[in-house]
Amino acid sequence: AVVSSLEGGVPSDAIVLFDGTSLAAWESVNGGDAPWTLGDGAMHVVPKSGNIRTRQSFGDVQLHIEFRCPAVVEGKGQERGNSGIFLMGLYELQVMDSYDNPTYVNGQLGSIYRQYPPLVNPARPPGVWQKYDVVFIAPRFDASGAVVSPARFTVFLNGVLVQHDVKVKGPTHIRGEPQYRAHADKLPLELQEHDGDLVAYRN
Repeated sequence: AVVSSLEGGVPSDAIVLFDGTSLAAWESVNGGDAPWTLGDGAMHVVPKSGNIRTRQSFGDVQLHIEFRCPAVVEGKGQERGNSGIFLMGLYELQVMDSYDNPTYVNGQLGSIYRQYPPLVNPARPPGVWQKYDVVFIAPRFDASGAVVSPARFTVFLNGVLVQHDVKVKGPTHIRGEPQYRAHADKLPLELQEHDGDLVAYRN
């Protein structure tokens, strides 16, 4: 297949989930339309509104997504510009302000949350747009529900490799060891609203 990909443009075979003008491709995880707001070509977290997810479901994906943590720094550690990108709604790639902001190693920007710390920290300053380019391979299960192959991530943050084909141990959990349970081959992509942190997403 031939795919065109012009400089600064969208690849011809891409599915555009957000073009800066509409949240039609998204919904609330609690039901109904996405409650986040639009402005300046971005979608903005509304505090206490809950997570949003795509109306469409995905398995294996190549994902480009841009995000911005608040320019005004409030809080520290996990209380600073925190959000997350959940592949299949289950496997979290951490979003937070990790610019001169110490926290636990597998909870910083670029981590597969609570499982793998990033190889390096290429975080940009607060208020500056950043970008992820992600290759995600969904897990495979056999007929009995046993794991044939785990989920895998390769991740570039701001053009720098931070995760290299890591094998995910199971869905994201804050505490305890993650464990797989068989699930559908395709599930929605989810973005996190974390304790009112005013993170924005685009492209």
